[in-house]
Amino acid sequence: MLAQMVRARVDQMLSPSLGALAHLATQYRDAVDRLVPRGLARRRFWKAFFTGDTARAVERGDVAAARRSASSLLAAGEDIPGHIALVGAGPGAEDLLTLRAQRLLMEADVIVYDALVPEAVVAMGRRDAERISVGKRKGCHTKSQEEINDLLVALGRDGKRVVRLKSGDPLIFGRAGEEMAALREASVSYEVVPGVTAAFAAAADFELPLTLRGIASSIVFTTGHDLKGRTLPDWASLAVSGATIAVYMGRSVAADVAGRLVEAGLSPDTAVAVIENASRDDRRLLHGTLSDLPSLAERSELTGPVMTLIGDAVAGANFERSKALATYKHQLERA
Repeated sequence: MLAQMVRARVDQMLSPSLGALAHLATQYRDAVDRLVPRGLARRRFWKAFFTGDTARAVERGDVAAARRSASSLLAAGEDIPGHIALVGAGPGAEDLLTLRAQRLLMEADVIVYDALVPEAVVAMGRRDAERISVGKRKGCHTKSQEEINDLLVALGRDGKRVVRLKSGDPLIFGRAGEEMAALREASVSYEVVPGVTAAFAAAADFELPLTLRGIASSIVFTTGHDLKGRTLPDWASLAVSGATIAVYMGRSVAADVAGRLVEAGLSPDTAVAVIENASRDDRRLLHGTLSDLPSLAERSELTGPVMTLIGDAVAGANFERSKALATYKHQLERA
């Protein structure tokens, strides 16, 4: 049974097109022996062949593009181009990582990761890969976004295969747009690998339907900071019409979130679900109504990333494993 489990895990991590890629490699072996010097240069060639554009073309079934890519590698000689993968690490649980993300981690020369990515996920990378922490969580930025952009460009130009690990999904509050723009401007090859965003993990932990027939047919992703200004965002009317609101990074501005949504016309009795460390073993679940939400800002024990879900559909969640926000609210009032 253990052997079957190990084989299944290995099969998952290997691309289904690996046989076709190996067959193509045999057709280039003699040319590589003639044209590419032994040692580091040849190792870099084959690594780029098996992990780069050639491999991706074979995965798509585009043999012609794979041959063009392999021929370009031969022509490049020792000047092998680098590649950056902007990878969603998911909400925290390592088994929510996609298979593509796992493969890229095993192929990476360098792993550049944010502070919210758990060490267990970073450890899933190739054992000898260089690991670079770039911080970026509230109040603690070890590198500015511009410095991260420059680092990715420099690594790509140096011929490195890089995984840029971002918590959740890279395209949802992950600043991937700025990094892609920098890589495009520098003509550095890159790709984006989606990840499970925290809102989906939080909904799963609460057994909560983000959409519910006849009640909620739309979802809004936002940050609490969008509700701090004087002008209500354009989506506020959606909240009143029944949309489910997923608020990222909103613990410290919970009172502002609640106040502005009530101001927009949302009922104070609207259901609310709050989760710290969604998907992880140390997650903490809380529930209540919009009127209870301001007490969230006072809960100093919540040190991990917090996701708040608001809307009529939230009332359909399973609250058996969560604690009531009102309990803490009443404790504050008595104090």
